[in-house]
Amino acid sequence: MTAHSAKHLIVGGGIIGCSVAYHLARNGEKDVVLLEKASLTEGATWHAAGLVGQLRSSRNTTRMLKRSVAMYDRLEAETGMAFDWKKVGSLRLAATRDRMLEAKRLATMARSFDLEMEIITPAEAKALFPYIDASGLEGAAFIPSDGHVDPASLCQAIAAGARQHGAQIRQGVKVLDFTVTGSRITAVTTSDGDYEAENVVMAAGMWSRELGRKLGLHVPACAVEHQYIVTEPLPEPELVKGLPTLRDPERLVYYKPDAGGRLVLGGYEDDTLPFGDRGIPGDFVRQLLPDNMDRFAPLAELAAQVTPVLNEVGIRSVINGPIPYSADGDFVMGWAPGLDNLMMATGFLYGIAAGGGAGEMIAEWITEGRPSLDLWPLDCRRFGPHHGARAFMYPRAVEHYAHHYKMRYPGQEAESARGLRQSPLYDRLKDAGAVYGSKNGWERPLWFAPDGVPAVDQLAFLDPGWKRFAEDEHCAIRSGVALIDQASFAKFELIGAGALALLQRLAACNMDKPVGAVIYAQLCNDRGGIEADLTITRLGTQHFYIVTGAGFGTHDADWIRRHMPDDGSVHLIEVTSARAVINICGPKARDVLAGLVEEDLSNDAFPFATAQDILLGAAPVRAVRIGYVGELGWELHIPTEFAAYVYDLLWQAGQAQGIRNAGYRAIDSLRLEKGYLYWSGDIGPDYTPVEAGLGFRVHLKAGGDFLGREALARQKADGPPRRICTFVTDARLPLTGGETLLHGGQVVSRASSGGFGPTVGKTIVFGYLDRALWDQTDFEIEVFGDRHPVTRVDGPLYDPQNARLKA
Repeated sequence: MTAHSAKHLIVGGGIIGCSVAYHLARNGEKDVVLLEKASLTEGATWHAAGLVGQLRSSRNTTRMLKRSVAMYDRLEAETGMAFDWKKVGSLRLAATRDRMLEAKRLATMARSFDLEMEIITPAEAKALFPYIDASGLEGAAFIPSDGHVDPASLCQAIAAGARQHGAQIRQGVKVLDFTVTGSRITAVTTSDGDYEAENVVMAAGMWSRELGRKLGLHVPACAVEHQYIVTEPLPEPELVKGLPTLRDPERLVYYKPDAGGRLVLGGYEDDTLPFGDRGIPGDFVRQLLPDNMDRFAPLAELAAQVTPVLNEVGIRSVINGPIPYSADGDFVMGWAPGLDNLMMATGFLYGIAAGGGAGEMIAEWITEGRPSLDLWPLDCRRFGPHHGARAFMYPRAVEHYAHHYKMRYPGQEAESARGLRQSPLYDRLKDAGAVYGSKNGWERPLWFAPDGVPAVDQLAFLDPGWKRFAEDEHCAIRSGVALIDQASFAKFELIGAGALALLQRLAACNMDKPVGAVIYAQLCNDRGGIEADLTITRLGTQHFYIVTGAGFGTHDADWIRRHMPDDGSVHLIEVTSARAVINICGPKARDVLAGLVEEDLSNDAFPFATAQDILLGAAPVRAVRIGYVGELGWELHIPTEFAAYVYDLLWQAGQAQGIRNAGYRAIDSLRLEKGYLYWSGDIGPDYTPVEAGLGFRVHLKAGGDFLGREALARQKADGPPRRICTFVTDARLPLTGGETLLHGGQVVSRASSGGFGPTVGKTIVFGYLDRALWDQTDFEIEVFGDRHPVTRVDGPLYDPQNARLKA
């Protein structure tokens, strides 16, 4: 067969693949080739409902979707192809008090994301969508810039634009296999011969999982069944044409105006069926599945409660088709770990809304090394290997599907596919009342229910019941001693003749510290943005122990591996499962430990930010004097088989000091009081250490020629354009992050983190301010639609001199 070559080879001709081709070619890239096994749109794009909504829980995901709308606004003029783009707005009904709180929370987030969203009355909602019965509504939210589109025509228009800019689209070419040499895909075998490509983009939708298996990957993307109906024409069909799209989350349904005065009605029911979990049958080209009205009927009955006109019109057609999904309901984007040249662009539940912006971001990722927006919530490196397993992904996808519109309170956890990764302390802590959450498959205590209180999470928007129990744990750590199970930390060892040189290149701080030093480090990109925030213990001249958050291990390891020399002089070995971690913390921590160990734990013998190998009872333990709660304490990194034994020793020895168990929700309020930041919330690739108040960790003299040095040196010399600030109020505000910060009535920032600090007695908020506002102190924060005064203050609120940390 013929041999082919391309610089950028895109696999899949749905809206995502076409958009990637369009943006690469539009940006001037040559040799862009898209392969589609059938014809364009004929996987899931052609039968998509076509709603285009922009607001998501992540600011940058919302910004990406806003770019879709901007593209759709201009595309017809650019290509000359119409695709029925109707920018009619979207309406979200609030049928209960909690739904109204949810809508107000979304509106507050939208304001901080610079997206116009209005809270309106039931009467105003009915004026926009006259077919609704507004009598049972609390109100609604309206986004004027949302809309709907014909998906197949949109995809064809994008493809036409790609061709205009020089991309080649080859239909009827099926990808059969891949050749991998080292860590690169060196050939893609197709029905039309082999293709060599500098970069391969996996945009194959529900086929991505099967193609990924040929590469040894467990791609966490799948498909589930989704149904919608198209009605017969409604009474007064002329009204339909200008209607906004409508979502009624309380009844789990959505509506879209359709041609001829009809409505599209779809929804998200319980127990949808997975599709392709045992392999996608045949070619499955432009095919649908048998309709299941028994499953859809309850949704139709719910919809008729608010749109009684549905009782008067018949059903023209029922569409049941597989739609892409992922292990957590969000997209799968970015460079695949383990392969240097495979870009993932799959798992798009709302691909029509995301198509334009996602294609732009993927194109930037390929050509610039990273997108202009930090897309961590969509980054494929948020997943572990278990996420792509059939036994995890499909039950979790079915659950996420069912909860697409169901009420989700802040902190609500998934219930399916639980119990995968358990600490050696799991059963002991469960018996002690642990209420467990899940992080990257790990079961982790969120808080502990006292005797007589059910060990079930207590969630709400305004005053969740768990808070008083977590505050008790918080206070126990501030005044006494507690144990926290942190086995879920991701842990690695970096070893080899080039280990120190690599870390000096990656870290903004000096890594050439004495053996036993514990170094808090930021690994930055060339713009100075923080790609990883972790602690590194030097175990030997060329031997380092790296610890990062449970959800960041795949990401951080991939960042390090992509910068490792290929001469074999450095090896990165994951040791997460080898060691459990018990954090003993609080002013009485030394009192408990001292009677159990053979070593001297005094400040002189064991200072802060150092590590030692100790014997705790008969167990060999790596004791690391560091922490995230702002008190005296040690992280005890314990060979897994000794962990339960060590816990029992500590628990018994601590009875005289009133030792407690504590969970992750207490950690959050403790770190807020101490001014400690969280990667992916307060800091990330969009923010530099200097902007984040971590300039003291940037060592321009001793740190060497590290990534991002030039940008950080400039900020240190000139001052950053923005910096993170702390805001407080005596009022207890129900914050969850993402709230809008205002000054003089104008939006100036958003809350990156927030919560109540029990020790200081204040609500604490973190947010970035531009330089012009640094001398201002009086601000407001908008919470559930209401504005509250907050005051900007300097420095950590708790122990700013670190006296307790170093006691």
